[in-house]
Amino acid sequence: MKTPLLPLLLLLSTAPAAILAQTPNSAIQPSAHPTIETSTRLSGTVRDAAGQPLPGVNVFLKTTFDGASTDSLGRFAFSTDRAAGPAVLVATFIGYEPQETLVTLGTGPIHLPNLRLKASRAALGDVVVTAGAFEASDEKRSAVLKPLDIVTTAGALGDIAGALNALPGTTRVGETGQLFVRGGAASETKTYLDGLPVQTPYGSAVPNVASRGRFSPFLFKGTVFSTGGYSAEYGQALSAVVALNSTDLAPETMTSVSVMSVGGSLARTKRWDRTSLAVSADYSNLAPYFNLVPQTFGWVRAPLSLGGTAKLAHKVGEAGLLKVYGTYASQRLALRQPDANPGFEAGHPVALANDNLYLNASYRAPLRRGWSLNTGLALTQDDNLVRPDVQTVRDLDRSAVARLVLTNDSASTWFNLKMGLEGYAQRYRQQYQPSAEAPTRELAVDEQRAAAFAESDLVLSHLLAARAGLRTEYSALLGLFNAAPRLGLAYKTGANSQLSAAWGYFYQTPTTDLLRISHALQFERAEHCMLTYQRQVQERILRAEIYQKNYAQLSTFSAAQPFNPATYQNAGSGYARGLDVMFRDRTTFKKADYWVSYGFVDTRRQFRQDPVMAVPTFVARHNLSVVGKYWVQKIHTQVGFTYSCGSPRAYNDPNLPGYNQSRLPAYQDLSLNASYLTHWFGQFTIVYVSASNVLGRSNIYGYTFAAQPDASGQLRSAAVTPGAPRMLFVGVFISINKKTKVDLNERPE
Repeated sequence: MKTPLLPLLLLLSTAPAAILAQTPNSAIQPSAHPTIETSTRLSGTVRDAAGQPLPGVNVFLKTTFDGASTDSLGRFAFSTDRAAGPAVLVATFIGYEPQETLVTLGTGPIHLPNLRLKASRAALGDVVVTAGAFEASDEKRSAVLKPLDIVTTAGALGDIAGALNALPGTTRVGETGQLFVRGGAASETKTYLDGLPVQTPYGSAVPNVASRGRFSPFLFKGTVFSTGGYSAEYGQALSAVVALNSTDLAPETMTSVSVMSVGGSLARTKRWDRTSLAVSADYSNLAPYFNLVPQTFGWVRAPLSLGGTAKLAHKVGEAGLLKVYGTYASQRLALRQPDANPGFEAGHPVALANDNLYLNASYRAPLRRGWSLNTGLALTQDDNLVRPDVQTVRDLDRSAVARLVLTNDSASTWFNLKMGLEGYAQRYRQQYQPSAEAPTRELAVDEQRAAAFAESDLVLSHLLAARAGLRTEYSALLGLFNAAPRLGLAYKTGANSQLSAAWGYFYQTPTTDLLRISHALQFERAEHCMLTYQRQVQERILRAEIYQKNYAQLSTFSAAQPFNPATYQNAGSGYARGLDVMFRDRTTFKKADYWVSYGFVDTRRQFRQDPVMAVPTFVARHNLSVVGKYWVQKIHTQVGFTYSCGSPRAYNDPNLPGYNQSRLPAYQDLSLNASYLTHWFGQFTIVYVSASNVLGRSNIYGYTFAAQPDASGQLRSAAVTPGAPRMLFVGVFISINKKTKVDLNERPE
């Protein structure tokens, strides 16, 4: 299992190659588009007919993937290694007529300072439908985070979920480390990698010990976090979607070495003319760290992790791109957890062994008459063995998912069209043995699911845009269809502001741990309604969103008879409503970047073993995060902090009347980090230091209770706490043979 004490492990295995692939607002290096020696650099400014700069314009070389999006001042810059000669530069923006400009490559840098786009018959300007979405990329004006914000946010420890927990709409649930969004369970947030759903986005875990995401943020050029009202191309998510878009061709050949306080990694990237290959090997062992820092858990075997990744990217023809990504991870641990039951004064023993294989292949290419193709296949095998005391539980989960999407962005000057098909197959087997002498009980789930969707962005007027979509799914296991319509609107309220709204239905099959007991269940459903106001001036952005989410057909069962299929039904329901606010400022204070996010949620639900509708145990009514970063030029160092707090969460005390009637102490955490950029022996090097919960606050995540009352008639309890009040991480990341130089005197962007 990857605990919170494994910061940046997957991240670091690909750090050097990924550093070169980041956008100009990267926190590690200022050059987002490093060029090879034979490349041509293109730059310029795109304006409208009135001479005003246009942000978010897509500028690219025709029949290639070389290009960039314009910034808030309408500026773009990118490099291409296409052969010398004539080429066509295309500038496209919804609501404007596409413009093609002939350029000649190979004669030196090309600068086009005054590209102008002509408004279409129903010109839209810069209105985009943004309700529910937070983006970690520069692709749209709704961007509020950059990819490297994920790794430079103090307290995130290089984990994607850890960084997204600093955004509004989330509740920090320390005992799992996963994403809980707007009153939804962790299973209601779906992760997509290059358009394909990921079956096991987190490392394996045992109860009350947090897990980490399986993927390094450096693998991705963009991370989109949508807290509701998302596109019809995403399914099987009642609450939220995390969409990860992997990097394309690696910019150059290089080697990286990472030495950390919890392990190390070695990576090698090779770049050819049309192909790149990156491989890495990772090792972590927390035993030395645990020997130095006392832990609340009685570790029998400290977490040990071995793994490796391989990523191939290859240009096919003039504009096609094939990407293949594979990873293997092995985790081992054993510990004694606090237990209130008699006989377990030294703790309840539990051991875990997990082996995970994941393969993702995707291909995209332009077709004829404005159509483009994006297709892919993902395979997963997760072998998980848990030994709680004398019991043995083995889960073997295999799945495959395939996807085909056709898009036409030039169908008209006032609308586009996207449609796709998705197929999913799962084979799950569980073997449960109460003791070594007892017979083995076997449970199984075999699922085949098909989905289709269609969606269009529409320009309705100069000030109004819309998005309309429909997604349908069929589950062979449930024997049921569903149809989920989704709508979005955006209205331009001023030169720098807009109002957006979204509505839709979202369906999800019950989780595997429920389907293994009973197949006589239905799709669970959520209805989303939200209204968003967003204002952006230069690099200041204010975003406020109110929402209402209504649940229906949630799965329920009897807590007293969890293995009785007859008690399983779709009798649950609930609601979540609230307000999310975020303000980010990169302008007011020179060399500083900060944001403040606040989320309020009022929610109740009845699902799983809940006997009545109640506040879920994983929800805090109020959540606040303040994140700050400052570049100290004289010492080439970026320092940062994150302060997070959450109001008391609910828990059920069986010694008291009612259900989920008690409250935990409020959650608070102050984390610090620093990144020092330098050159060691002529090689670009980053020295990274991170400390979480520096004030040592004793956060409590819940309580476990004994099964039988003691002599006083009360059920004894044991608190669920972190493994240690604080965590310190130190890492040194060295890029060997890195040709693209980093100016250490410039503020990292």
